[in-house]
Amino acid sequence: MTNKSPPDPLDDLEARLRKAREGQRGWSGGPGSKYHRPPQGALGTAWRIGTELVAAMIVGVGGGLLLDRWLGTAPWGLIVMFFLGAAAGVLNVYRAVTGFGIAAGYRRPPGDDNERQDGDAH
Repeated sequence: MTNKSPPDPLDDLEARLRKAREGQRGWSGGPGSKYHRPPQGALGTAWRIGTELVAAMIVGVGGGLLLDRWLGTAPWGLIVMFFLGAAAGVLNVYRAVTGFGIAAGYRRPPGDDNERQDGDAH
């Protein structure tokens, strides 16, 4: 028989936790991460704003037309859904420009006050 003591399970657990935390850092999206994207330029922001507005209005008008056809209420579904789509588009543009909605719960992560995020208009 050998006099070696079995490895301490807490040391093994600590090593596994350290390894898991190191592997998880790449998912944070911060600088140095492979998932980090630099802030957009002015042209990229303009394209994003235009796309957000147009896409929301297309979805609203399309939904209104389908609703009118299904319920036979032309043109009221189109009118209502047009305004809802326009409002959704403006809300999406607001979120894109202010950076609102980047983190879960629609709040910026603590300590990211000075770092520019995707969609910031600085």
